[in-house]
Amino acid sequence: MSVTKRRLTIAKAMSEAIAAAMDKDPSVLVLGEDIGRLGGVFGTTQGLLDRFGADRVRDTPISETAFIGAAVGLAASGMRPIVELMFVDFFGVCMDAIYNLAAKQSYFSGGRVPCPMVLMTSVGGGYGDAGQHSQCLYATFAHLPGLKVVMPSNSHDAKGLMLSAIADPNPVVFMFHKALQGMGWLGTVPGSIVHVPVEDYTVPIGRAQVAKPGQDITLVGVGITVHYALEAANSLAAEGIDAEVLDLRTIAPLDRDAIAASVRKTRRLIVVDDDYTSFGLSAEVMASAVECSVDWLSTPSRLAYPDVPVPFSPALEHPLLPSASKICERVRSLLRRRAA
Repeated sequence: MSVTKRRLTIAKAMSEAIAAAMDKDPSVLVLGEDIGRLGGVFGTTQGLLDRFGADRVRDTPISETAFIGAAVGLAASGMRPIVELMFVDFFGVCMDAIYNLAAKQSYFSGGRVPCPMVLMTSVGGGYGDAGQHSQCLYATFAHLPGLKVVMPSNSHDAKGLMLSAIADPNPVVFMFHKALQGMGWLGTVPGSIVHVPVEDYTVPIGRAQVAKPGQDITLVGVGITVHYALEAANSLAAEGIDAEVLDLRTIAPLDRDAIAASVRKTRRLIVVDDDYTSFGLSAEVMASAVECSVDWLSTPSRLAYPDVPVPFSPALEHPLLPSASKICERVRSLLRRRAA
C-alpha cells in the first residue's frame, strides 16, 4: 500500500508546528509584527489568528525592544511565548532583551526562573534588500551562552525543530532562510519542500544529519547552503568525486561529533556559509574539525560571504554569495592541491 506524501513549505510546516503546540498547551502564545491577520510576512503564523484568537496571537507595535522584552517576562511568568523578529538585522535594537535578559535569566536565577521562549527570525540575502535586511548573523547568536540556535534546510526539519524549540526550557533562536520559506514572492529552492508527517514529531536540537553520504570530501552547510552543497555534489559526481554533505540543522550547540565523524572518513573539508567569513560559523566548524580530527584532516577550507556590508545592487550582491559552482571550483582546487 503506497503512502501519500504530504509536501509542505517551511512556512506551512512552521505554522503547523506552532498550531499543534498551541492546541496542546494553553501557555503557548505568539506575538510580533504582522503575525496576526497577515499571518506573518514570511508565512510563519498562517491561520493562527482565526484558530486561536487575538489573546494568543498578538500583533505588536513596531517596537522590538518592547515586545521581545515582554516575551522574556511572559516566559518568566510560566508562559511559552513565540516571538518573531521579522529580520535578524533588527536584533541591534533589542539585543539587551535577547542577551542580558533571555539568555541569562536561568543562569542568574540559579535555574529557578527558566526562559522557555522561541525567537524566530528571517535571514539571508539575494533580494537586493541591502545591509539592513539581508544578513545571517548565525555566529552572533551562537556565540552567546544561554541561547540555542537552529536553522532548518527543509520543511520536515522545520516542523520537528519548531516543536523541539517550543518544548525546550531554554531560549531558542529559530532562524529561517527567506529563499527556503515557500513564499511565492521570494522564490523557493525546490529541495526545501519535502514530505511532512501529519502527526507531531521532534527533530533533536544539537544533532546534525548527513544529507548525502560520500567518501572523498565533506561539504558542511546550514539552511540554504545545504542545497548549494547538494547541487555541487551532484555535479561533482559526474566527475567521479563522491562528496558527503552534512546539514548542521543546529548552530548552537554545534554537533562536533558529526563533523569529526565525517571528516575522519573523507579527510577533506569545505564549510559553506552565507554569513560573514571572519570569526563566524565557518571558522568554528573548521576549528572543531581540526581539534577533533587532527590525525585525519588534510585540507580544510571555507567558502563564505566576504567581510563587507551587503550591497543593495543585485549586480554587486550576487557575485558575493556562495553558490554550487563556487563549491565545485573549490573542491577541484583542493583535490588538485592534494594530488600535487
